[in-house]
Amino acid sequence: MSRCLQLAQYGVGYVAPNPMVGAVLVYDDRIIGEGYHHHFGEAHAEPNAINSVKQPELLHDATLYVSLEPCSHYGKTPPCADLIVNSGISRVVIGTLDPNPKVSGRGIEILRNAGIQVIVGVMEKECRELNKRFFIFQEQKRPYILLKWAQTQDGFIDRKRRDNTESPLQISNTITKQMTHKMRSENQAILVGVNTVLLDNPSLTVRDWTGKSPVRIAIDRQGRIHTNFNLMDGSVRTIIFTEILRKNEHNLEFIKINFDEHALPNILQNLFEQNIHSVMVEGGASILNIFIKAGLWDEANIEVSPLRIADGIKAPVLNMQPISKNTVDGHEWLFFENK
Repeated sequence: MSRCLQLAQYGVGYVAPNPMVGAVLVYDDRIIGEGYHHHFGEAHAEPNAINSVKQPELLHDATLYVSLEPCSHYGKTPPCADLIVNSGISRVVIGTLDPNPKVSGRGIEILRNAGIQVIVGVMEKECRELNKRFFIFQEQKRPYILLKWAQTQDGFIDRKRRDNTESPLQISNTITKQMTHKMRSENQAILVGVNTVLLDNPSLTVRDWTGKSPVRIAIDRQGRIHTNFNLMDGSVRTIIFTEILRKNEHNLEFIKINFDEHALPNILQNLFEQNIHSVMVEGGASILNIFIKAGLWDEANIEVSPLRIADGIKAPVLNMQPISKNTVDGHEWLFFENK
């Protein structure tokens, strides 16, 4: 199962909103095939593992290990449970149940009804942790929310600036910038507020890491983001939540919402309906504080630089202890979970 989890991680950033899944086939204590889900819409881990076996006659006496319950319905691909039955595999070991109501328990039922021995719950905690975004999406009907910001030692995220002619304070170093871009590649979308766009003119793409750029999301109530900003260049799918509806263009979608007390839940509901299973919220302070106050977040990653500036834009505050602390090239990295 450890090997299944290792394989599954190769799909990070490419299979969303599907889960990352790995599968291993074992015959006589020897691995004879393995596979993982490579890209959304392509073959799942189980057929990739089965098709990798060079001696198919061994399948009848082989055990299939898979990190998530095999699917039981037709989607982008045929049901994996049916393929397993038809392949003649006699034993299946599953990490955890699939929380998707289209699957949950049904895949196992198909296997058992076919006379296959099924064992469930091996390294279940680790299998759920690997796909925590998928589980939150399926169980809470909203995207997984990851908060990320960098702050100075004395608790500021930027100096006070009038507009984007004044450059932002450089808090992150080369290594921590790479870590942030890695996180971008691992989440399906990235979200910022209008002030971050107007002051920083960010691209919100993956550049200092290898991976797919996330869907870019901005909250721009009054339509203040003009077409000359990087966010509007059409290079990556971009969603703007606003009260000022504009014409959609290539890779650029404007969604009108009411900015009342239900605005944030409505935004998350809209993203859920668009099958976006994870959102990295990268700023600024106002947007981060809105998520924190609403309790609508799952994890937070805070980079703390040794730099001190004495005055500026105050960083958000989480009134809890971090789960872990690490030092990265002289910067402290704090990790929080919201249970």
